[in-house]
Amino acid sequence: MPRRSPRRLRAGAPAGSGDAVSTLLIGTCPGPPACTAVHTYLFVDGLDVITRSDRRMAGLAPGRLLHPGGPLHPTDAPRTVAVAAEVGPDPGPDRLTVRVRLRGGTVVWSDLMYPGADDMVVDEVRFRLDQYLGEIERARTALVAAP
Repeated sequence: MPRRSPRRLRAGAPAGSGDAVSTLLIGTCPGPPACTAVHTYLFVDGLDVITRSDRRMAGLAPGRLLHPGGPLHPTDAPRTVAVAAEVGPDPGPDRLTVRVRLRGGTVVWSDLMYPGADDMVVDEVRFRLDQYLGEIERARTALVAAP
């Protein structure tokens, strides 16, 4: 299944800028027959963070990441969240992780290392809390409603 999203551009400064606000879009692969398993895709400003970070990885199961109060939900205390694992018959030992924390009305993902739209390394992104939580809920609801 192709990993493409509508182009969603960051409002404000260019990719990788510390003060810019990003947009999160969450997609899922439906699993067989299109793919070997159900995967989560995380698009930040229209870029597939998982593929751009490490092409060997595939997003973890959406039920694991998107449930209410799940690992992607931010808390005041920073936490490291596995979002992807090596592709293969069985997930490999390598994991792709992001550090998620809540800072006021902003969700911050850090410890990233992927090329942005301008090929500069993105190491941190920030989301408006309402957009971020709304997107997690939208994706979770879509997953539950899927046949």
